[in-house]
Amino acid sequence: MTAVSALPLRFASADDAEELARAELYGLLARLWLAPPDDALLAQFKVAVTQAPQPGGHLEAPWEALVAAMRATSIEAAADEYEALFLGVGKPEVFLYGSYYQAGFLNEQPLAALRADLRRLGLTRDESTGETEDHVSYLFEVMRYLIAGDDVAVCNLEQQRRFFRAHLQPWLATLCDAVDAQPRAALWRTIAALTRAFAQVETQGFDLLEQA
Repeated sequence: MTAVSALPLRFASADDAEELARAELYGLLARLWLAPPDDALLAQFKVAVTQAPQPGGHLEAPWEALVAAMRATSIEAAADEYEALFLGVGKPEVFLYGSYYQAGFLNEQPLAALRADLRRLGLTRDESTGETEDHVSYLFEVMRYLIAGDDVAVCNLEQQRRFFRAHLQPWLATLCDAVDAQPRAALWRTIAALTRAFAQVETQGFDLLEQA
């Protein structure tokens, strides 16, 4: 399995189990950080429910803000913002790679440690993509797989906890802070807010798991 071969994106319904809602929120965040929204994604948000896709009041306000921002933007405006923040010429305003936040440089030891863990999980990078494995979208897709995959030896709460603690929790809030600091951030400010809130919910959940 390649960790970034995304499953079809859809919004969880009220009847879906909590674990499915978690997986789908990881999948949605992976898509939002990977590239600007296209027509299909904007159309989904036009009809998206305004309540958070995962139960819990902590996500309600950032979810509502994201839905409003997605409904207010256009393909052109979102593409311009994404390029200004994450692409541009030379050094981007905001890096999307865990190694940068953990080591100060790209392709450093955190990436090597991540690759070792991915090999242990039996996951490989999709060679058709130009992003390294420490891209935030790739890591979210790994979490999605660890929640929703069929291999129970790999896809379980303990593997989720280990992966999140090692490869997302140490730097995800710093990424969101970096987006917040950018004057050009509009849509991605709301994406960062939802990401931060969801990461806090996940952190609390894993805290409780460790205390059990």
